[in-house]
Amino acid sequence: MLLSLLNYASAKKYYAHGIWRSETLFDLVQQNKSPGFALRDSRHRLTWNELQRWVESVSEQLHQAGLKRGDRVAIWLPSRCESVVTFLACARNGYVACTSLHQNYSSAEILSLVRHSRAAALVMLPGYGALKDVDAFCTQAQEVETFKLMLTVTPSPSSLAADYAAADYAAADSQAIPSIPAANDPDAIVYLAFTSGTTGAPKGVMHSHNTLLANGRAMVQEWKYPANTVLLSLSPMSHHIGTVAVEQWLAGGFELVLNDLPQHTSTLDWIHQTGATYLMGVPTHAMDILSAMKQRGDTGLGKVAIFYMAGSPIPVEVAESFLKIGITPQNIYGMTENGSHQYTSPDDDARTIVQTCGRAAAGFETKIVDQLDPNKDVPEGEVGEIATRGGLLMLGYYNNQSATEDSFNREGWFLSGDLGTLDEHRCLRIVGRKKDLIIRGGHNIYPARIEELGYRHPAVFKCAAFGVPDARLGEKVCMALMLRDGFLIEPNEFLQHLYREGLSKYDMPEYFTVMPAFPLTPSGKILKREIQAMNRAGKLSLTAIRFQEPA
Repeated sequence: MLLSLLNYASAKKYYAHGIWRSETLFDLVQQNKSPGFALRDSRHRLTWNELQRWVESVSEQLHQAGLKRGDRVAIWLPSRCESVVTFLACARNGYVACTSLHQNYSSAEILSLVRHSRAAALVMLPGYGALKDVDAFCTQAQEVETFKLMLTVTPSPSSLAADYAAADYAAADSQAIPSIPAANDPDAIVYLAFTSGTTGAPKGVMHSHNTLLANGRAMVQEWKYPANTVLLSLSPMSHHIGTVAVEQWLAGGFELVLNDLPQHTSTLDWIHQTGATYLMGVPTHAMDILSAMKQRGDTGLGKVAIFYMAGSPIPVEVAESFLKIGITPQNIYGMTENGSHQYTSPDDDARTIVQTCGRAAAGFETKIVDQLDPNKDVPEGEVGEIATRGGLLMLGYYNNQSATEDSFNREGWFLSGDLGTLDEHRCLRIVGRKKDLIIRGGHNIYPARIEELGYRHPAVFKCAAFGVPDARLGEKVCMALMLRDGFLIEPNEFLQHLYREGLSKYDMPEYFTVMPAFPLTPSGKILKREIQAMNRAGKLSLTAIRFQEPA
């Protein structure tokens, strides 16, 4: 049994207000009688009936292997139909889907997560990502004492013999009849996701059907997506944004397209081919798309009307660029722990969309607390730690009592570790990660502010401000840039740009470096701690700079 924070009083309140309901994820598949398409990748385009049959076939495979309710199923797959089908099969039978096994994880890292989650089954694509020696991996996987089954999505090498407890994944046209009824507890844990680890070791986040669907329902209700919506998730299904896509897709009953590109097809081509009207991803995706559009000379993006962007603050220039071509950005803030809980609305003005992450979702609350004393609120407009509570919130960290306890203040507000402000309209502005805060001689410097202004320079493709140790002041600020093709920039020129855009002279960087690429998480977030580690190892060439105020 998975221990969680679920309690009767909160559940009763959420049910009374319609935030939680009696439906499971699989219920929403069963209930959808639309003759239209449900799910698409480069190999399949499934109707809702076809999707249900495939889910039931895979759920029966898992059941026949001896899995019981509450067992964990690890999913190590690219963004293709099988990743969603497996998730829904887990939902049907009452298993817990562990989706966050990323493409760039090594075999050792995957096995570590399999062991930590005590997974009973693993669904994998031989040769995917960092997996090189399939035989060695499968042999090691058999040493996990809870392990019962490995399902391999084709192509499956012949070397996967029976002694590996391996079986081929059910084909899309399979029609196995389930031998057990569908699980019907919407408050059971259905999802175990490991955080991206941008600031430390990953933690296992537990969600129920209801904590997930509360988010999807709220966004669908607020944004009123039309029935012909085609949602394309650019984020991998191993990332929580992919799960938010699934939540909205099931709540809205439209078509979900995965970022599984056919051979010789670009992301722009896929957007046009699928008729996508709604994109979901991170700001890095948005920047890459704008760059590709510029190279092609495109002035539009097919049928796309809405672009969800989360995972890190959206550069103002990026949001404005989409508004200019008639695409409304969804400026989103959230975490694996509480989903996409904060977002702008379709009726918001351009200033709200560009500069804030909007208001809290229905059934959720957000406030700002003191950075040093999380039990004390700060006045409106002041910077503090973002704290949240409500029906979208996780049900705790898996097998980690101390992390669960330490993540809440005494009134039960979840402490995000992010810094922000709330304005008079309750709209949230992100300042940055609490752990990213640079303290120079006692003065607080917020990297997100420097980065926001840095993105406004035409030469800058991506940028990251981070702290560099200093014996006298504690820390100094370094600015790392990735430049657009064909551009160069002098450090002092960049400092003058920051000054013209409004950066205080007290917040100016004192070091400067240009990098060919940034280390990223699988979801596209910049890994500042990796950049700092590169600097400590002497792998970066930093130029000392000093701002001179214009005469």
